Amino acid sequence: MCGIFGIFNHRDSARLTNLGLFAVQHRGQESAGIAVSYKGRIKSHAGMGLVSEVFNDTVLDSLPGRMAIGHVRYSTAGVSQNKNSQPLVSELIHGQVAVSLNGNLTNTNPLRRKLEKNGAIFQTTTDTELIFHLMARQREPIENAIIKSLAKMEGAYSYLFLTPTKLIAARDRMGFRPLVMGRNRKSIVFASETSALETVGAKFIREVEPGEIVVVSANGIKSIKPFQKCSRQARCIFELVYLARPDSVELGHSVESYRDKMGRLLANELKGIKADAVVPILDSGTYAALGFSAKSGIPFNMWLVRNHYLGRSFIKNTQQLRDMTVKLKLAPIKEAIKGKDVILVDDSIVRGTTSRRLVKMLKNIGARKVHMVLSSPPIISPCYYGIDTPNRSKLIAHNYSVEQIKKFLGVDTLHYLSLANLLKATGGDKKKIFCTSCFTGNYLTKTPEDFK
Repeated sequence: MCGIFGIFNHRDSARLTNLGLFAVQHRGQESAGIAVSYKGRIKSHAGMGLVSEVFNDTVLDSLPGRMAIGHVRYSTAGVSQNKNSQPLVSELIHGQVAVSLNGNLTNTNPLRRKLEKNGAIFQTTTDTELIFHLMARQREPIENAIIKSLAKMEGAYSYLFLTPTKLIAARDRMGFRPLVMGRNRKSIVFASETSALETVGAKFIREVEPGEIVVVSANGIKSIKPFQKCSRQARCIFELVYLARPDSVELGHSVESYRDKMGRLLANELKGIKADAVVPILDSGTYAALGFSAKSGIPFNMWLVRNHYLGRSFIKNTQQLRDMTVKLKLAPIKEAIKGKDVILVDDSIVRGTTSRRLVKMLKNIGARKVHMVLSSPPIISPCYYGIDTPNRSKLIAHNYSVEQIKKFLGVDTLHYLSLANLLKATGGDKKKIFCTSCFTGNYLTKTPEDFK
């Protein structure tokens, strides 16, 4: 899961890219970077940490130019190290090129092995670097080199390329990851979400279509559609459940409106449930909880207080530290919860250990009953298209029944939104436009070699 942003033809391109990255910071908190084109050369700065930690006025002043691309990273392929921070920059036969990627390739290992056998020397462990090695073997204009390189790739990708004279956007043929285009007066802007366009004062034009390559240069905007059109799309439905900002717009509607519908449909599925309050597990459960409350008539209350200064980068990938940070991340209002029946609303359960500790905490302070409802179906399979979900052995819903999970969590009720109603809430019930592989185990491309 990453966020990308790019702008063409603006005198403060680095500063606007910095603002755009703030708007997609929720998509990646491990590293941040910006590359700019200035006087025929590309200059970049990237580092580990949040956008505010990597960039300051001095750094931004050192990045002049009228074109820029940026990236915030949450690693799904390649370790969390500074050398994997993006944008990556390389010297190719086509000249200097910088690249930012949101997504995950599913044929990274065989591609990498083949390239290494032919003499490629990789500097990073991220799959983003593959595009450079593929392009380096294409002695054609850069647009053709990108097309031929993308043709060898499988999986999910939304790319931004920066050359000394062009800004190029590309999206995979099935459209797994979002990529939108906007305009700020004479500037053209690309971003992972429409919220980033709004932040820099750009008006939404349209999405970059699945399989499309958009080239922006002094000659204008050129759209290239070199690949055979897929019979279906594969938008990540989890973007609407959790990943995207509530104020972003997808498929013509705000993400908030989809989540509100998920909550209302959850209330329909649990018609007759009684409780004193509907309480969101912040922040991802908030809008589904509002919808649940509106439909059920049960009052909505913010009885869990979130620590907004605890970023994802602080929560290390060990179970011990995940457990230790639950109280720091969410603090209950004891006086309000004691003696009450509460309905907790969250977007999903992955491993279940964090939810279990939260439920235990609420019961220890005197909650009479704790009901947990989720605005998505059980996650039974890992994502190979850009979300860092664990393999099957660590997914609680793959290994246990709903009743078993209920007992493990210690809740009085456990209910997941049905897949049919999730599709209904997102408008995908009659159209094959979403990837739901994490809920079904049915993948729309070949799975990686290390499929688990």
